[in-house]
Amino acid sequence: MENIITVDNVSKAFTNHVALDDVSLEVPRGKVYGLLGPNGAGKTTLIRIINHITAPDKGRVIFDGHDLTAADIVNIGYLPEERGLYKKMKVGDQALFFARLKGLSKQQAEKSLREWFDKLEISSWWNKKVEELSKGMAQKVQFIVTVLHNPRLLIFDEPFSGFDPINANVLKREILALRDAGATVIFSTHNMASVEELCDNITLINKSHNILTGNVAELRRRFSDNRYELGYEGDEKALVSAITPLVKVIEPIPADRDGISRVRFSLNAPDDSRTVLATANANALIRTFNPLLPSMDEIFIRTVEESNHQTTTPPAI
Repeated sequence: MENIITVDNVSKAFTNHVALDDVSLEVPRGKVYGLLGPNGAGKTTLIRIINHITAPDKGRVIFDGHDLTAADIVNIGYLPEERGLYKKMKVGDQALFFARLKGLSKQQAEKSLREWFDKLEISSWWNKKVEELSKGMAQKVQFIVTVLHNPRLLIFDEPFSGFDPINANVLKREILALRDAGATVIFSTHNMASVEELCDNITLINKSHNILTGNVAELRRRFSDNRYELGYEGDEKALVSAITPLVKVIEPIPADRDGISRVRFSLNAPDDSRTVLATANANALIRTFNPLLPSMDEIFIRTVEESNHQTTTPPAI
C-alpha cells in the first residue's frame, strides 16, 4: 500500500538529550496510525518534524512521494496536545480567522464552519467569547479548525483529553468518518482502549527508538502466546485430564450462570489447536473456542518493560 508519510532513519538531539535515534516508520494512506510511547519517548519531537516545525539532524521525511517541504503544510492538519485560543475573541470570529489562515475564502470558511458547528452541536456558541467555553467545547472548536480545510494528513495529539465519554465518542466517530472519506490520521495517545477502537497500525517509541511497529490485529495475535479459552459443558476432571498432555498451562474456570465451564491454556504450537479441540470434543460438549488476545495496554507495558530491561541490563561477560 502506498504510504503518505515515510520517516527514514530520523535522528534529533537537543542539549544533553537525544529525542530520536535513527527512527523509521511508514504511514499507509487512508489509515489511522497510532504513535505511542511513554512520556518523553520522542513522539512530540517526531510530530513536530512531520509538521515541518523543526528539522531532523539526520534522515528524511517523505510526504506523498517527495521530501517534505514547507509547502506541504497546507495538506496537513495538526491538533497539538497543548492548545490555545484567544479568550477574548468570539468563537465564530476566531474560527473564521484560523480558517482564512488555512487558505479558505471567507464565504467557503463560514459555510463549512456553520456545517461543522451544527454537526458537533455548538452552533449556539458562535457569538460567545472563547473564555465562556468549557474545555470540551473549546476542544471541539479546535478540532473543527484542524479538519476544516480537508487536509490529506491529520495529526491528533491526545485529542480526547478533557472530553466526557459521550463527546469522546462523537470525536471518534468523526475521525473514522474522515478516514473513510480518504484522509490519513496519525493519532498519538496514552489511551490504549482508543487505540484498539481506532487504529489500523501503530508504532511504539521508547527512549528515542522505534521498538514496535505493526498492524493492531496482527500484533494482538502475535502477543497472544498461543493462549486460548474453551467453553464447554461436562465433567471438568475428564476434560482437563484429556487435554493436559497437549498444552503448556491450564487454568480451569468454574461454570457461569448458563452452566458453561471454561478452561484457559497455552498451546505448544499454533497447529496444535485442532488436536486439542478434537480431544476436548471427545470428552465434553464444546460451546466456544477462542484465542485470548491481549489488550494494547498489556502489549504496551510488556514491550516497554522489555525494552527498558534490555537497555539497563549490562551485557554478560
